[in-house]
Amino acid sequence: MSMKKFFIAFIVSTLAYFSPQAFAADKGNATTEECVQQVQKAAALVVAEGLEEAIKVIGNPKGPFVWKDSYVFLMDLEGKMLAHPMQPQLTHHKHVLLHTDPTDKAIFVHFINVANNTGKGWVSYMWPKPGKSSPSKKLTYVYKVDSENVLVGAGVYIGGMMY
Repeated sequence: MSMKKFFIAFIVSTLAYFSPQAFAADKGNATTEECVQQVQKAAALVVAEGLEEAIKVIGNPKGPFVWKDSYVFLMDLEGKMLAHPMQPQLTHHKHVLLHTDPTDKAIFVHFINVANNTGKGWVSYMWPKPGKSSPSKKLTYVYKVDSENVLVGAGVYIGGMMY
């Protein structure tokens, strides 16, 4: 192999290795684009079908809003988790505002702040992958549905990457 071909192959493989989307696609993990799309679909469901129906559909662990290693959740802007397909026990609490990640970040408060301040955006924190107990780095997109005073969110797990 010539030095030029080796160098090109090295650059391409290095870029592919460090690209989060390439990493996600190789592992069957959700991508940031998929999260935004799924959140938009869930928000449209809330508006079109109403909150009661959206809670049923979004909360279903075998439903359309669970894919790869991600899922959509739904909560109100007072901190009540309305639907969470992977941890339905979160919906049994009056609110989840005091729930923190292992770094003491009040993640649900951050979700609400982003939703109220900008209407949509990304929040980084630690959260266990579905079926796991130890936390992983996660980046979640949240979107405010004004008509129902709720937010919907979905996130990607960031394996071994700094953000």
